Amino acid sequence: MSTVRSFNQLTMVKALAVAAAAAAPRIVHAQTIQPQNPAGSGPIVAALSWLQGTLLGNVATAVAVMAVAAVGFMMLTGRMNWRFGATVIVGCFVLFGAGAIVSGIQGAATGTGAG
Repeated sequence: MSTVRSFNQLTMVKALAVAAAAAAPRIVHAQTIQPQNPAGSGPIVAALSWLQGTLLGNVATAVAVMAVAAVGFMMLTGRMNWRFGATVIVGCFVLFGAGAIVSGIQGAATGTGAG
């Protein structure tokens, strides 16, 4: 009886091991996509990078803070519609979050996920 019981237990352990191996996630090696610029686009890319740095740098941050403060003050004093004021504030979030938004969209498009 003990050999039958140990055989059944051994069979059960093997079955559980096979089920666990089948359910385990597999590692998938995907190709990494390297964004490459077209030939001769060096000066254009450099100019756009400078423009991006200027528009999203310290000066732009200070201007956005002052704009949000001014819009908030106008909304509190009743000189501006709350809906329009919220649109300005959401626009600032979109402007400064554009890099993260584009990275998320690219990650979803390539299937690599965002994060």
